[in-house]
Amino acid sequence: MLTTAIFPGRYVQGAGALSVLGEETARLGESALVIVDKVVAKTLGERIAAALAGHAEAAIEPFGGECCDDEINRLAKAAPKARVIVGIGGGKALDTAKAVAHAGGLPVVIVPTLASTDAPCSALSVIYTPQGVFSRYLLLPQNPNVVLVDTEIIAAAPPRFLVSGMGDALSTWFEAESCRIARAGNMTGRPGTMTAYALARLCFDTLLEYGDLALSAARAGAVTPALEKVVEANTLLSGLGFESGGLGACHAIHNGLTVLAPTHAFWHGEKVAIGVLAALFLTGQPPEMVDVIYDFCEAVGLPTTLAAIGLTEVSDADLMRVAEAACAPGETIHNEPHEISPRTVFWALKAADAEGRRREA
Repeated sequence: MLTTAIFPGRYVQGAGALSVLGEETARLGESALVIVDKVVAKTLGERIAAALAGHAEAAIEPFGGECCDDEINRLAKAAPKARVIVGIGGGKALDTAKAVAHAGGLPVVIVPTLASTDAPCSALSVIYTPQGVFSRYLLLPQNPNVVLVDTEIIAAAPPRFLVSGMGDALSTWFEAESCRIARAGNMTGRPGTMTAYALARLCFDTLLEYGDLALSAARAGAVTPALEKVVEANTLLSGLGFESGGLGACHAIHNGLTVLAPTHAFWHGEKVAIGVLAALFLTGQPPEMVDVIYDFCEAVGLPTTLAAIGLTEVSDADLMRVAEAACAPGETIHNEPHEISPRTVFWALKAADAEGRRREA
């Protein structure tokens, strides 16, 4: 049996890492299209320009806000002379930069300003509609050439983003373990390697050990060893774990939740956390593990009820719509070595919400 793991070309992390953006970019091309979140451009624009000065010519383009086909096509036409794409911002800006680089056959440098998702390291862009509803996964032929993570910038962001990243990363080991048991394919279509599964487990263990300490550091705007570990777990370990280990129910349930408009106000990792909780019941995890995960979510402030992601008056009919979308043909939920149907997912969502409400009471 063939197994496969895929990795980014280079990963750079630490306080002040943005200062080496120019030299990392220049290794790949002399002219760059730099796609930047609008908010990031206001706060970091001068630092970005200074880091690139003397290394590479840069055309700056603001990111429109949604990783959709219209935005990818617009940006692909923005700098015909670019030899490298640089993406700076949150997960959707980074996924857009990767898709633009793919469209032009160019290398890409990824600079996350938040540790809120595992998108930065992956050869994957999640494409949405312009209205923010999940559309499809765009599988890319290679991972980013460089991922550069400045933890001083991460620490300055609102702590909610770090917590959201922990919610995304919390799914990594559960989904990779399901794929390992089922011998299901990862994002390459082949089963993962023992390295991938081990990294997924390291991601899980790191979150449980350092998550609350990292959150305390983020609230203080401080870069500490605990923060560095959790940023690496959210970004690198989770990225490697999901991509080379495989996806399962947690992300499919997230995708299902996006069919309900009230969830659009909440972050990817917050909805994935609900997917994790539902998957605990869907896959029959032991009570001890259920307690560990709910305790962790409560400790760091991840949602544990449907109301916490905007679904205060959700009907059974709407929850069934979520379940049906999660079970759509080709969804990653079918990697689970368990009975999967819209009915079992519906029940799991109801049970997870009931347990969250019971614990709140």
